[in-house]
Amino acid sequence: MTTPDPKHGDRFDETSGGAEPHEVAPVEGSQQYGTVDPVKAERRRVAAAASAASGTRTQATYVGWVLGVLVTILLIVFIVMNPDSVEIDLIFFKADLPLGVSLLIAAIAGALITALLGGARIFQLNRALKKARKHG
Repeated sequence: MTTPDPKHGDRFDETSGGAEPHEVAPVEGSQQYGTVDPVKAERRRVAAAASAASGTRTQATYVGWVLGVLVTILLIVFIVMNPDSVEIDLIFFKADLPLGVSLLIAAIAGALITALLGGARIFQLNRALKKARKHG
């Protein structure tokens, strides 16, 4: 297997497969020199390329979308299987809703509260970062 030539802007690393089999490369952390094993160097290069390619934003979006669809299907099944009505008493009103719908509303309210708190914290951290950049 051959390794491609380094592209513009790429760093050249003798231990990542760019060295020839009989070429001498420095051993990290010492002044000694040793030979580079081409098989190990190629494996390191392939592993680095594979780890860089995995976990793209598109892949994460797709996985999130699929999980969202599965959760939605489970929620629909839960709502259909629990049609019993429950009475909900809040401070200013009463409502009779199916159990699944009332739990769905509670989950949505919890998610909104969590999102609001998280957004407030992100806003707070961004302000602190801007102040640190301005003074530092």
